[in-house]
Amino acid sequence: MSLSEVFDRRRNALTLWRLFLAIGVVFWHSWPLTGREIQYEPAVRLLSDMFADGFFVISGFLITAAWIRRPYLKEYWASRSLRIFPGLWVCLAVIAFIAAPIAAKATDTAVSLSSEIAYVLNNAVLNIAYFGIDGTPVDVPYPGVWNGSIWTLFFVLLCDLMVSVLGFIGLLKRRWTIPVLFVAAVCWCAYVSYTPPGYSMAQMLARFAVVFLAGAMFYKYQHKIPANWWLVGLSAAIVVASSFTHNYRVIGALPLAYAIIVSGALVKRSRLQNDLSYGVYIYAFPVQQLLATFGLAALNPFLFFGLSTVAVLPVAAGSWFLVEKRASNLKGRIFRKSAKPVAPEARSRAAVETGNLEAPAEQSVAPGEHAT
Repeated sequence: MSLSEVFDRRRNALTLWRLFLAIGVVFWHSWPLTGREIQYEPAVRLLSDMFADGFFVISGFLITAAWIRRPYLKEYWASRSLRIFPGLWVCLAVIAFIAAPIAAKATDTAVSLSSEIAYVLNNAVLNIAYFGIDGTPVDVPYPGVWNGSIWTLFFVLLCDLMVSVLGFIGLLKRRWTIPVLFVAAVCWCAYVSYTPPGYSMAQMLARFAVVFLAGAMFYKYQHKIPANWWLVGLSAAIVVASSFTHNYRVIGALPLAYAIIVSGALVKRSRLQNDLSYGVYIYAFPVQQLLATFGLAALNPFLFFGLSTVAVLPVAAGSWFLVEKRASNLKGRIFRKSAKPVAPEARSRAAVETGNLEAPAEQSVAPGEHAT
């Protein structure tokens, strides 16, 4: 069977995958935030990048689907903005006005109101170079950084922009567009290959373009992609093997996309009703820094990871129920008032282009949206 035949937008495990990937980011951060290092380079290459890359794979698949299903610029950007920014802005306020003062008091330092406001305003518009508040947190293994995850949201927004531009000018419906861009991105990624932590803007653009376009290509060619578990296993093995190269994405981007998207399509009974992945992604780092402030960085990284996960899940649930879900409901009310019906001929064109008679609707896709 093909991917288009097994994928059901209402019954799949992509939301569960996003939660797993967000918790994977917590797992990786448990080493630097406790002052430890993993000495095995292939593991470092894979763990430091794979979880966030997985978010971009899912985003590429679902956001491309969302545009093809409803190619309306205002609706698209309203949807994307309401998914990303309300949760982010509340998270920034919590960091600036709750977490930072608590950490400052615990370490006999101080934070000024002007610095708190500057932190919120800069990060609210995705100024990804603004990390700390008056030097806090201090006396921790990773000082001066309150959220080492949200910088990826800048690249999420760039990928969203790419989809809307390609869609608006009509290139997204061309069969050759995504493959050509993907090959170009892979070549660029190979050219600027790097080993962390030497990140540059060119390297980051290449990194996220490759995995996002891999997900987009799986949507565009879903009617030609076979979907079975043995290929999922083979793809996962290729991803692991590619960690022994200098940049695993050059070889492993498409296998990573296959392993995530196809397994998510094949598992029909794990569709989570509530998506905590974005909350876990944006709140885990500050929660871990608070734990480190109170001396818990002395724990073994595995114990620190377990404690961090237990601590962040209720916070993520609060973010979902109090902020993100309400923003999604607001999106629904806006669209009901001004939505344009999708003409039968437009739906037919989408079906012909994708080979799927029922193009999947957009699911919540942040960390990236989520989804380091």
